[in-house]
Amino acid sequence: MSEPIIELKDITAGYDKKVVLQGVNLSVRSRDFLGIIGPNGGGKTTLIKLILGLLTPISGEINFYREGKEVDTLAMGYLPQYNAIDRKFPISVEEVIFSGLSSKRSLLSGFTAEEKESVGRVVSEMGLEGIEKKAIGKLSDGQLQRALLGRALVSDPDVVILDEPNTYIDKGFEARLYEMLEEVNKQRAIILVSHDIGAVLQNVKSIACVNGTLDYHGDSEDTGEWLEKNFHCPIELVAHGKVPHRVLRDHTHKHGLDHNLCYPESKDPGCLDGDKV
Repeated sequence: MSEPIIELKDITAGYDKKVVLQGVNLSVRSRDFLGIIGPNGGGKTTLIKLILGLLTPISGEINFYREGKEVDTLAMGYLPQYNAIDRKFPISVEEVIFSGLSSKRSLLSGFTAEEKESVGRVVSEMGLEGIEKKAIGKLSDGQLQRALLGRALVSDPDVVILDEPNTYIDKGFEARLYEMLEEVNKQRAIILVSHDIGAVLQNVKSIACVNGTLDYHGDSEDTGEWLEKNFHCPIELVAHGKVPHRVLRDHTHKHGLDHNLCYPESKDPGCLDGDKV
């Protein structure tokens, strides 16, 4: 088993005296692929902010390690939620990706030939050739998401943290995305936050189920009971091919309606908003 690189010990965290997470313990190991799932408001974003150092816990401690030795911090590549991006900001695709190399310097600083080569490689991997100079305000949703993903990967970080990475990405690139992440994972840990439970279970090595506290599953197939308990729905999961699919069983809510849960992106008129995972 690989060594831990991030450890959260008995963490309590929240905002304005409101506790969001309590009693959280988690170890992320080198070359782990950790999926974080849970209901809205359960604390997934809070957990990510703790790991990134954007939020200080009320109690408990967070430790980082490199090659078995405790260090102050780790290099982290971060893809934020799509709705956190200001599309009016005057920056090009290429500059977005370069910004992943500039945490300690201005974008006006010079980049080495090696760094420019890395950015060019990422532009190609993200399928963004030919629009490198295009302003982000003129990009499609999928193009912008790919540019932001490239920014998270370009610095060759110790850990890559992805918050809903397949939002606005078309299904063709989604398959390519997970193939790419499989290669990235050979060298570093990945933490993936997603509402797409089927995609998470198909691709990750371990699961953190977050809903006020944290339940850890080293085996990503060992989550059905937790999902039924916390989503209040009987759930079956089916995954196949490069783009996973899922089927959720019929269930009856207290108001007496029988219906199926649907994909978040489902256009099925029979899919009720309250039933989207």
